[in-house]
Amino acid sequence: MKKSVIILCAILLIPAATFAKGKKGEEISDRTYWCELLYKMAEPVLANMSEGKLQQNMLVEVSPSWDGRSKRVTYMETFGRLMAGLAPWLALPDDDTTESTQREQLRGWALKAYANAVDPDSPDYLLWRGHGQALVDAAYIAESFLRAYNTLWTPLDSVTKQRYFKEFQQLRRIDPPYTNWLLFSSVIESFLAKAGAEYDEYRINSAIRKVEEWYTGDGWYADGPSFAFDYYSSYVFHPMYLETLQAMKDAKAHTRIDYDKYYDRALKRAQKFSIVLERFIAPDGTFPVFGRSIPYRLATMQPLALMAWYEKLPSDLSNGQVRAALTAVMKRMYGMPVDNRNFNEKGYLTIGFCGKQSSVADWYTNNGSLYMTSLGFLPLGLPAGHPFWTDAAQPWTSVKAWGGEDFPKDHHWKDDITTRDLF
Repeated sequence: MKKSVIILCAILLIPAATFAKGKKGEEISDRTYWCELLYKMAEPVLANMSEGKLQQNMLVEVSPSWDGRSKRVTYMETFGRLMAGLAPWLALPDDDTTESTQREQLRGWALKAYANAVDPDSPDYLLWRGHGQALVDAAYIAESFLRAYNTLWTPLDSVTKQRYFKEFQQLRRIDPPYTNWLLFSSVIESFLAKAGAEYDEYRINSAIRKVEEWYTGDGWYADGPSFAFDYYSSYVFHPMYLETLQAMKDAKAHTRIDYDKYYDRALKRAQKFSIVLERFIAPDGTFPVFGRSIPYRLATMQPLALMAWYEKLPSDLSNGQVRAALTAVMKRMYGMPVDNRNFNEKGYLTIGFCGKQSSVADWYTNNGSLYMTSLGFLPLGLPAGHPFWTDAAQPWTSVKAWGGEDFPKDHHWKDDITTRDLF
């Protein structure tokens, strides 16, 4: 047996097969583990919000250095960020499995919660007005619609849809800073374009041009004019840039931007960054902890998860090794079986990275912010029979490297697609 496989088995984070022990000692697959963990995160949020009781019942936590803004921003952050990660899973067709029962329940709750979020008469009407943070989390709601358009947007009634159009469009009052925030505007506006509503072409195209200026190479984007070594290329840049471009393609928009070429180039950058992220995952399932917003937990791995969901993993990365690596991170962070180290006494996520660690919070962090961690679960949008879930677990790059086995060399990726304004 190869050394890397021995290490894989020895660390007990992923077994040689695709099964591990559940709460009652039974064998469960990696997919079942992912489903149960995501359901645990989503259930208290959606069960309550579907009945208009999230703001009544959620146990809210804020950073020790909280800046004093209304704590009501927590609920919009909770809902929008959760749904952005949950959407691909909910879009799968129903069947007779336990997993499908979970999905059906969550989907039913989610559709009611979407309606409550924009109903001024609902106790769970979200804080759309009066502050800048609404732009951020409205973008995650729009992103959830883009990720499961036919499942989460199309079924909404016409009144609810018009309310979303109104709430999204009034956010143009917010002047976003020259950072990743430009993509929050572009995701919202490109969703409006796809949905057939009035949209602001300038907010989309100016964001695209700025993101291009901020690309530094090898998959990394600077978060504005100067580079910051953090995970915002994961949290925002790669996914929201690709989704902005795809939505404009879907809308068949004809502007100065060649969305097809820009998309193809952005996809290659995301593939390169997914290689970086996979190599960050150590043999024991840990990864480097640096930069702001680190309590977002698994959101650090979003581009890797996104490429798996898109079925666009680069040739250096197999389905089996990416699933094994991401599962190792989850088990290291959330326990096997899942424990309560990352949840408070009412079942909501608690501030921290791997447990209750309030000191790692930034001034803008509340425990609604932490539902960004759902963004690491995007491959659940692939059906259970997909090779991502059925291929045998394989050692990821650092397992091979530290186990004395051959592993692929890393190298510089240059942009090889050029673009120019169309007219």
